[in-house]
Amino acid sequence: MPSTPPALHPTVADVTRRIRERSAERRALYESRMADQHRRGVHRGELSCGNLAHGFAACGAEDKNSLKMMNSANLGIISSYNDMLSAHQPLEVFPAAIKEAARAMGSTAQFAGGVPAMCDGVTQGQPGMELSLFSRDVIAMATAVGLSHNMFDAALYLGVCDKIVPGLFIAAARFGHLPAMFVPAGPMESGLPNKEKARIRQLYAEGKASREDLLEAESASYHSPGTCTFYGTANSNQLMMEMMGLHLPGTSFVNPGTELREALTRYAAEQAIRNTEPGGEYRPFYRQIDERAIVNAIVGLLASGGSTNHTLHLVAMAAAAGITIDWDDFTELSAVTPSLMQVYPNGQADINHFQAAGGMSLLFRELINAGLIHSDIPTVFGTDLTAYTQEPFLEDGKLTWREGPTESLDSEVLRGVAKPFAATGGLTVLDGNLGRGVIKVSAVAEAHRVVEAPIQIFEDQNDLKAAFEAGDLDRDVIAVVRFQGPKANGMPELHKLTPYLGVLQDRGFKVALVTDGRMSGASGKVPAAIHISPEALDGGPLARLRDGDIVRLDANAGTLEVKLSAHALAERELRVGDLDHYHVGLGRELFGGFRHLAMRGEEGAGVFGGFEADDLARQESQIHEDDA
Repeated sequence: MPSTPPALHPTVADVTRRIRERSAERRALYESRMADQHRRGVHRGELSCGNLAHGFAACGAEDKNSLKMMNSANLGIISSYNDMLSAHQPLEVFPAAIKEAARAMGSTAQFAGGVPAMCDGVTQGQPGMELSLFSRDVIAMATAVGLSHNMFDAALYLGVCDKIVPGLFIAAARFGHLPAMFVPAGPMESGLPNKEKARIRQLYAEGKASREDLLEAESASYHSPGTCTFYGTANSNQLMMEMMGLHLPGTSFVNPGTELREALTRYAAEQAIRNTEPGGEYRPFYRQIDERAIVNAIVGLLASGGSTNHTLHLVAMAAAAGITIDWDDFTELSAVTPSLMQVYPNGQADINHFQAAGGMSLLFRELINAGLIHSDIPTVFGTDLTAYTQEPFLEDGKLTWREGPTESLDSEVLRGVAKPFAATGGLTVLDGNLGRGVIKVSAVAEAHRVVEAPIQIFEDQNDLKAAFEAGDLDRDVIAVVRFQGPKANGMPELHKLTPYLGVLQDRGFKVALVTDGRMSGASGKVPAAIHISPEALDGGPLARLRDGDIVRLDANAGTLEVKLSAHALAERELRVGDLDHYHVGLGRELFGGFRHLAMRGEEGAGVFGGFEADDLARQESQIHEDDA
């Protein structure tokens, strides 16, 4: 790496500046609150003897003595471990390793709390998927409960998948006076090639493969502990955490159950202790994560062709740290960010192939040298991001970092900025008389990026499946699946529809999906306008559409329009779907309050409101009332 990084790209600098200015008041209030929390202390010294005795009653004598002394660090462990889900099963052994590493440094670690971790792969197309997005906010709240005991000098966040890491991040921001370390588990080893898996899924959708054939293929793909190997939301999470400096360098995609993974977990505990006040290098989350880190996460997401889910999650995550971003920020950055990765669904390789081709160290090197990310941000490693061009290795059993490759070892998977897969990033915003939404185009062929066709409306994804099986969709068609937003039913992913729409496209029809719901982080070759806001239940234009209307989706121009005049569209009655079946069963009735409070997609689709933004609005309202 050059000693002086290249100048920042003008667009990246401009977007960062606008985010900073847009967020100035709420960010100042956020920082003030975090500084105040820090001044109040960590902490154990604030607890009464009775409080403290409860806090370490279950500890061994050595840990009790350390906790009584008040001059050593105590780490709080928050984990999403469960042994049903492959991505989280490896986390079972992490707390013991973290505690042992802490004791070796004269400190302690306690398991502060567990958070739920659901798998969209299990719930895809099922009622449980309607709890998926809201689980992010439940995770944030569960983390807050775990850390509320005020026993900790830093927190280690153990999580991997779709809503888990964003939820942990939101909580880390609200406990921003504590240093934070995110500790991943790593991807499973490669299984059945993605191209073969997709082929068998489509054959099954056409009735040309049996359920036994499908299950065998799926089991050969998802086959062992670790994260799913395609580049969906889970692996996008890991990449973004590293882009923000919240992981150790090169730790995102090391397989579980290896000596290197165990060494990285132990080192994470040691480094977290160094980052505490007792450790001597106080690095709280709120001083580390600012608008520069958020911009880095967006650029990393775009350069890698990452998950559309993060056009929701990153907005909510940034808001938790007092930062306001919107979808236009994604679009502007996408225009100058080249596509550097081709990992399924954007290609046929998996995340292990990316790691072998040069991985995060090469991606960092390319983005830093091109001036596309802020390399000067503080990190949990105690350096700026230039250290993240290094890779971890074990030398005689000791963890060390060495400079990573300077060129890709497989140009079909990972490329440099000079010869990218595409000149722009993989996400763009759609705007028009049907509202605003997003589309992932990194896996959509150029020939399929503009679709104009009659629509067929569905208010349940199972109805689309039935229409496909009846042959009613064997034509040019845009499927509109509405009443799938957060207020309607929790905004489930509709990835179950991908094989059916993919078959229609392969038959030569012009096909697209328009929905106020979500697709998967594995959004693929069929153009899908998603997260349409305002949603149908919130008075959005989707509720005014009728079967046969002509809609034009133009991913190149960034437009989504129904061929009706503004007057004609406004004159139509808003339809209201039958939503009762979405609200009862499998615990969905417990989330009625969440559906009521849910914000729009571009606001993050969460239930917490705007944090400091809400407070500032109330203050301004009070000032106006006082003036009156």
